[in-house]
Amino acid sequence: MASRLLTKCNLRSLSSWRQRGLQRQFAATITGVPLKDEHLFTNEHYELRQSLRKLIDKDINPYVDEWEKQETFPAHEVLKKVGDGGFLGACWPTEYGGMGLPYSFNIAIAEELGNIHCGGVPMAIGVQSDMATPALARFGSDELRKQFLTPTIAGDVVCCVGVSEAGGGSDVASIKTTAVPKRGTEDYVINGGKMWTTSGLQADWMCLLANTSEGDPHRNKSLICLPMDASGITKTKIHKMGVHSSDTAQIFFDNVTVPKKNLIGEEGKGFTYQMIQFQRERLWGTASVLLVMDRMIQQTIEYTRQRKAFGKSILDNQYVHFRLAEMESEVEALRSLIYRATALYMEGHDVTKLASMAKLKGGRLVRQVADGCLQFWGGMGYTPEVEISRVYRDTRLLSIGGGADEVMLAIICKLSGTLPKP
Repeated sequence: MASRLLTKCNLRSLSSWRQRGLQRQFAATITGVPLKDEHLFTNEHYELRQSLRKLIDKDINPYVDEWEKQETFPAHEVLKKVGDGGFLGACWPTEYGGMGLPYSFNIAIAEELGNIHCGGVPMAIGVQSDMATPALARFGSDELRKQFLTPTIAGDVVCCVGVSEAGGGSDVASIKTTAVPKRGTEDYVINGGKMWTTSGLQADWMCLLANTSEGDPHRNKSLICLPMDASGITKTKIHKMGVHSSDTAQIFFDNVTVPKKNLIGEEGKGFTYQMIQFQRERLWGTASVLLVMDRMIQQTIEYTRQRKAFGKSILDNQYVHFRLAEMESEVEALRSLIYRATALYMEGHDVTKLASMAKLKGGRLVRQVADGCLQFWGGMGYTPEVEISRVYRDTRLLSIGGGADEVMLAIICKLSGTLPKP
């Protein structure tokens, strides 16, 4: 399967990518500025992105407006097409259907997904590739990976993540859902609930974080692959301010039984595994808004150049073109931070601090860009006729989901040694 995917994307000699030391132009942003990083990206990354862009333009963007109105999208249909293109398992092992490529290919994919004209579809793809599967791919048993990872990479099933709860989101240690061993069996019995579950209504399985014992909240949790058709699971749709096309659900567990063999890795290591998954989730999520910001800035430049007020174009006002220049500069600085964190991650470094910085900066910057650009569109920006209004709603989530800004600040302070001790 991996060979077929590589052929489709025309990726040549990928195993020797480090040794070649290529210094090639990787791509061009929507602003026309060459995007190049000789240490991270090669022509093979560009070819993969071109293949993904074709899929986006043909099978996703023409339907986005309809999906936004419906407040859902056909996840199985779309993710199957994405999986067939090889975009859900670029860096996962070939024996489970992945391509076995360096992590930089996932970041290239995440960045290219910014060309999708909504936030809901890219988020579901990210859950599939970089949020629900990292711990399974790294710590899961061979049997578990064949059962859950392989079909997820292929896009044959839809997955979701079960961490946040009604009473606890960013404070992962405080979750209350339990998975208690059932006496005389090899099963867990799950009770509790999960909140803000992306793809929750359509998902076939969940990467569930639950308390499997009493005691230290950092050592009593486990990750479990939970089939979403199990008896005792109920789902309720959540309506949101933005990311309308994302099917988001509240999930309830009432004496749900799951085999103990569905445990990912070791019992009691779930909190640690989830923190490791968060590194990838935060880098992926931040990379996915880079092209969104590029596009909003470029669209705003074009609009303000044409729009006249007081005898000249809006763009000719110094404040306007200076502010847009500041935005472009900030986006490029964020891009460099993401690329640096990615390179260090591939070398085996713990990038928790850098990933938290990128998540914090990305969440704040995309809000500033969306708000600043919308202001220059005037009344037109406040209508659904232009993309900036959707971006304004959708991107607000980045400062909340996957760890709020305040949690990112606390992590950075802790790792910098400035957080007061309790």
